[in-house]
Amino acid sequence: MPELIEHPSRVTAAGEPPKLIDEYVGRVNTGDERLSVAHMRSPAGWAEPGQRPEFDEYTVVLKGTLLVEYEGGSMNVGAGQAVHTKPGEWVRYSSPGAEGAEYIAVCLPAFAPGTVHRDEK
Repeated sequence: MPELIEHPSRVTAAGEPPKLIDEYVGRVNTGDERLSVAHMRSPAGWAEPGQRPEFDEYTVVLKGTLLVEYEGGSMNVGAGQAVHTKPGEWVRYSSPGAEGAEYIAVCLPAFAPGTVHRDEK
């Protein structure tokens, strides 16, 4: 029988100004360690520290533009586009545009704070 996920759990976000993270599937909301699926809403001017996560992350941008910095460059990922970062890659996400960004992030295995390895501020 299919399992209804009635609502997400709000997860604390890194970066400033604060963004909203609502996890639908993952360690916090469903206890699933295989993957996490989260809806993110980052305001204009939001930036988080760089990170070198231990997981694959697939990010689908729904609205606005997400700036993705990586070793050797950067790219803008706009509405209707997606980006995949691999485990061990250094990456930094931000939404410097006037409209911010709204996106879905899927992490394999599920996001866990100890597996992100954020840069020191």
